[in-house]
Amino acid sequence: MKLLRWSKIGLWTVAACLLGYCAFVLADTWNFQRQASLAFDRRLQPAALPGPSADSTNGLLGRMEIPRLGMTMVVAEGTDETTLRRAGGHIRGTALPGQPGNVGIAGHRDTLFRPLRNVRQNDLILLTTLQGEYRYRVVTTEIVSPSDVSVLSSDDHEVLTLVTCYPFYFVGPAPDRFIVRAKRIAGTT
Repeated sequence: MKLLRWSKIGLWTVAACLLGYCAFVLADTWNFQRQASLAFDRRLQPAALPGPSADSTNGLLGRMEIPRLGMTMVVAEGTDETTLRRAGGHIRGTALPGQPGNVGIAGHRDTLFRPLRNVRQNDLILLTTLQGEYRYRVVTTEIVSPSDVSVLSSDDHEVLTLVTCYPFYFVGPAPDRFIVRAKRIAGTT
């Protein structure tokens, strides 16, 4: 009876710790998104001096929106665990917005990239940087293995590739990757 009681206390403690960690992750993500978005808005003011594509103080690249999904997030440089927990992460070695090539952005399926499960062909994706606003139209979605890095291949076309884990409701490390490919709409800046 005593063992059962201690087991019950132990399980409740573990459950409380897990819920606390989830609350911390969500609060940290929300706070980072809010602070980074405010910092980005200040840099967009007309009086701000133009700078490099990625903000040198915190790696801030810009803001990405998919209006139909109600999805808005700050995009930062890098794909380390902290960056992906807080923002969409620009995949190093891929093009920057406005450059010819493939702009790769990764995100976690269980936080900021969750709405991608409802993305459709022809959805509009807006990527705003200090250099301007770039508009992309979704052309394909596909599911690939994690080792298939060919989705980040580049050519002379301006494309945007979003990468997240798949399936969306999988518990633990997901076996596949969900890829959204979008082409830049000509004449937008």
